[in-house]
Amino acid sequence: MLKVRKFTCENLTYGCVTDEPHPCFSFSVDSDRQGAKLEKAVLTVGNWSTETTRQIAVPYAGEELQPFTTYEAVLEVRDDAGETAHSRISFETGRMDTPWKARWITDGSYSFTEKRVSPVPMNFRYRFKTDKKVKSARIYATAMGIYEILLNGEKVGDEYFAPGFTSYKTRLQYQTYDVTSHITGENELNVVAGGGWAVGSFVFTRKNRISADRQALLLELRITYADGSVSVTGTDTNWEVTEEGNYREADIYDGETYDATVCLDKINWKKAALEKLRTRPRIFAASGAPVREHETLFPKSCTRTVKGLVYDFGQNFAGVVELSIRAKKGQKIIVSHAEILNPDGTLNTDFLRTAKARATYICREGVQKYSPKLTYMGFRYICIEGIGQEDVEVSAKALYSDVEEQGTFSCSSSKLNRLQSNITWSAKSNFMDIPTDCPQRDERMGWTGDIAVFAPTACWNFNMSRFLDKWLSDMEAEQLPTGGIPNTIPAQGYGFPATMPAMAIEFWGDACILVPWALYQAEGDKHVLEKYYPMMKKYVDACRFWAGLFSVGKHRYIWNTPSMLHFGDWVAPDVPQMSQWQKRSKWTATASLCNTSGILSDIAEILGMGQDAEKYRKISKRTADAYCSILTDGNGKLKEEFQTAYVLPLYFGMFDGPAKEKAVDNLVRLVKKNDYCIGTGFPGTPYILFALADNGRADEAYRMLLNEKCPSWLYEVKCGATTIWERWDGLDKNGVCPIGDDGTDQMISYNHYASGAVGDFLYRRVAGIEAQKPGYKHFKIEPVPGDELTFAKGSVETPYGRIVSEWKREGDKFSVHAEVPVGSQCTLKLPDGTAEILESGRYERHCRLTGTDRQERER
Repeated sequence: MLKVRKFTCENLTYGCVTDEPHPCFSFSVDSDRQGAKLEKAVLTVGNWSTETTRQIAVPYAGEELQPFTTYEAVLEVRDDAGETAHSRISFETGRMDTPWKARWITDGSYSFTEKRVSPVPMNFRYRFKTDKKVKSARIYATAMGIYEILLNGEKVGDEYFAPGFTSYKTRLQYQTYDVTSHITGENELNVVAGGGWAVGSFVFTRKNRISADRQALLLELRITYADGSVSVTGTDTNWEVTEEGNYREADIYDGETYDATVCLDKINWKKAALEKLRTRPRIFAASGAPVREHETLFPKSCTRTVKGLVYDFGQNFAGVVELSIRAKKGQKIIVSHAEILNPDGTLNTDFLRTAKARATYICREGVQKYSPKLTYMGFRYICIEGIGQEDVEVSAKALYSDVEEQGTFSCSSSKLNRLQSNITWSAKSNFMDIPTDCPQRDERMGWTGDIAVFAPTACWNFNMSRFLDKWLSDMEAEQLPTGGIPNTIPAQGYGFPATMPAMAIEFWGDACILVPWALYQAEGDKHVLEKYYPMMKKYVDACRFWAGLFSVGKHRYIWNTPSMLHFGDWVAPDVPQMSQWQKRSKWTATASLCNTSGILSDIAEILGMGQDAEKYRKISKRTADAYCSILTDGNGKLKEEFQTAYVLPLYFGMFDGPAKEKAVDNLVRLVKKNDYCIGTGFPGTPYILFALADNGRADEAYRMLLNEKCPSWLYEVKCGATTIWERWDGLDKNGVCPIGDDGTDQMISYNHYASGAVGDFLYRRVAGIEAQKPGYKHFKIEPVPGDELTFAKGSVETPYGRIVSEWKREGDKFSVHAEVPVGSQCTLKLPDGTAEILESGRYERHCRLTGTDRQERER
């Protein structure tokens, strides 16, 4: 039986509101018939129809779409046996650049001049009547700040932190809400606006008023009546405003204070004033993945301490608490948050730095509930003061962007399974509208280096299409005129070196290449390459310029600008100081130039730009030659040795012939000398296991992967970690952080996904699933089984459907179960060297293992 598995518009199965004139549709199909192939599909929207065999990003090409309109898309598919299946979805067009009748409003008398804190939240109010039967009603809203809407006392929508975090000087999202069911005869709109990222304090310098002097709101209510008439009401001076509402404080880092005793009908309101923004950003329909509630967590324990009641949720995560309370009017409850505890059982908040991470609730009389709305925390533990355990029920909600989980991994090692869980929880905790570095301290910024190395792992575990595309658009908007990429996107108040006027910085800036490339490999949509190609090209040209500055001959391809302008081998555990990490930038930057120019050459080839492809291919080859000629002895031995300096050229294919074999031997020597512990920083960590396993040293790769000594991935697991740490030595065996004076000012986060990039090895080598063509149109299943594992299973939802690889080993018998979706093709390679091409369907294959199977196959 043939059926449509998934049908999307703009990568959404429902709820799509778009301003795109040519929205794109994708679909996947399932069949229980072995070897089924898609023969054709017919996609229809209104009077437009197209016949296609393409399943990814089929663009609408019919009559011009009209704004504020709901459309239906119908899909009919047929396979090579004549079986058919149907599906339909609806999507809405948004404003599509329709001029706003609404005006920006604010409290014109509110002057916010305080330093290092966020403004007092503003409340806006508007009352209106409807005398006719309502057919449909939509709110279109955005803000400078973050907002939440109540209509007749009910929350509108289920998002947090709208309108989201963008490069506010150029780009601002608006949200669309269906409020048809909320409308009655007499209505009241209430909107609270906190400072958020645009107005509130941000980055560790706690700069505020970065994008606006105070909060401002832009909102339109569009009602279509049963008689066909339409009314449009927008924010203007008929609205009211106050700072005397329930929210007394709201700050991304410090938290929130909510006074439930405040009655909005009994406070002072004034007329709203029109606001003129400092900038004129393009306002467009929300295109990312909004932050929503996901898992609900409950405490594993509660302990009384001298500070209050300490609850342990058993999982480090990002989100907010939810309290069910029985209290007296005016009773104050304070909830503090932390990732770890002090030896006496109290919260360790030292590593939050200036972030207070605190929620304060002032109770009304009786039974009530409270959960913060205008902030979030990164925590495993909370401490509650001001109420007894018998009068409060505690839970928490994980908050993260609405990225669909699509990949799984499990194996016979419980510790590797815990590592996989840690990887996904760290990702969730840091997908907070943008890819942040950490969710707890006074940072939570869009550091480019973290997602640059983590993108392949992210794209396995989650559908990242909307989330990353929205963020890349901000990167494109903030690219420097000289081609460099700010180190955080959006930079939003972060100065040097984020917005250095000319400099390009390896691996961090490489995100403009590595992220769209990972997205293309996972999703197969060439549009992402077309869209960002000018940004990529400009960046690689900048890297090439800096590498060649003041140099001659082959040295023009050794990128050796002053180390203090780079991050180098960031947080490499084999050297203790930040300056030593940075001094390795000559190696990391040169390898980066080889890699990014090589990928850009491939992208140019895909896009049909032959001259560019040849240009960047030459840069890549010459850079590889310079690295080997100048930084090594020419025979695979580095003049200055450290793990990352071998890992990068091995993984990027910069060594050839006998020199490559020698380089592998030298890397293995360093790994053994370091007792199979990690010695790489951010740039090398994602690739070190590949550099070993793909060069005949899978045994060494597994010894490093399964090592439990510090520094290693499983050392963190052994210490009880539930997320990935920023620093390998985050805790010693006694549960105490031994951090010293390394120049990073107490830089330790216990929820920092970058080193979780090892997940890519688990999926592509341990489970063995690897795309050979973009979107897994063709893929291979080629497990690299380690002697310590008896089974492993990986699955991933691709644009064509679900891929599964599940292998088991019993003695010398090896068996694998494979699932191939309709529209894809698989090359299955077994450890004994057997290979075959598989069409769609489910397969079981077996072979015998010998001691030389893996070595023979790897050669």
